[in-house]
Amino acid sequence: MNETQLQNIKARYGVVGNDEALNRALDIALKIAPVDLSVLVMGENGAGKEVFPRIIHDHSARKNKKYFAINCGAIPEGTIDSELFGHEKGAFTGAIEQREGYFSVADGGTLFLDEVGELPLATQARLLRVLETGEYIRVGASQVRTTDVRIVAATNVNMEKAIAEGKFREDLYYRLNSVSIHVPPLRERGNDISLLFRKFALEMSEKYKMPAIRLDEMANDLLLHYSWPGNVRQLRNIAENMSVTSEERTITADILSRYLPEEHKNRQIVAVEQKSNTHSFENEREILYKILFELRRDVTDLKKALASGQWHTPSSSHDASHELHPTHSIPLPTPARPIIEPKTEAYYEAEEIKEHDALSAPRSLDEMEQEVIEKALARYGGKRRPVAEELGISERTLYRKIKEYGLEK
Repeated sequence: MNETQLQNIKARYGVVGNDEALNRALDIALKIAPVDLSVLVMGENGAGKEVFPRIIHDHSARKNKKYFAINCGAIPEGTIDSELFGHEKGAFTGAIEQREGYFSVADGGTLFLDEVGELPLATQARLLRVLETGEYIRVGASQVRTTDVRIVAATNVNMEKAIAEGKFREDLYYRLNSVSIHVPPLRERGNDISLLFRKFALEMSEKYKMPAIRLDEMANDLLLHYSWPGNVRQLRNIAENMSVTSEERTITADILSRYLPEEHKNRQIVAVEQKSNTHSFENEREILYKILFELRRDVTDLKKALASGQWHTPSSSHDASHELHPTHSIPLPTPARPIIEPKTEAYYEAEEIKEHDALSAPRSLDEMEQEVIEKALARYGGKRRPVAEELGISERTLYRKIKEYGLEK
């Protein structure tokens, strides 16, 4: 597919962006469209999977036939078979008349089965039969019917894991996955994030006759480094929310940060890789600094909890040896074990570290925190996402720390 064709497809279906993985997915959709095979579209929620079945149908020999999109996760398990295959009158309580299912009314056309990983196992068996033979039976009937329907399915489920756990049939997976299309998550699409934000902001401006919001340089940088767990859907919601509620039309990083939910990272200390057999006090000291970095954040969280009234001290009638008690059954943090046990080999190595630093001036937690961040930034060439992951903090917190310590470059 040449560049002109690609841009025409994007304009027709409202696809914004120039990411290589996105372009590859569009190219596969157009190539497979004329070939009557089942297709499985895989990607996270909100990534834009729903546009690909439409593109496939519109560029296939079935384009003049019917197209139906069905969200399998939104239909109750007790009625999903009736929705897909139809039922006879009296087949179950409430079946007051005969009903055609989607496989009947879409005969000759295309069915898009969204969230196909949510189908019950019994329905999966019936779907497999339709895919292999074109035959199905209405609920409550005995007569075998035939249909000619192309299936395009989509899922955000890890299918290999679902198969291993017995939640999805392996034979159905391979039957659906004749051709697969992977839709990249928004966080991997680089500058497409900025393009999409401008698109959503302009749409709100035109629709409601208001000045369009725009991002300054630092806000745009923050936008690009956010993880976007809700993908394009989340980005649209935030752009629309800011367009309506923000009094400022030029969005700064501080304004934008108020609209971005806090990112949750696993708190863990990443061990420093030893690249030689030579013992490195510098590496051990950095690990200790990271431990202090973690401890400082825990103390800050505890102070916030105390200030908000989530914790209280025991009354005088209680044993004076009691510690702080949570008001909402929050477990108390257990006392940290000593980092270095006395009189061990590690103890004597720690003594050597102390001697090594004996001539250095005393260092505050701020200075140590700044050093840890500086070294992590240098290690990853200034890329904030891996730095935030290593330190166990969100990119928003890292961004604030970089500003606080004047580490912008």
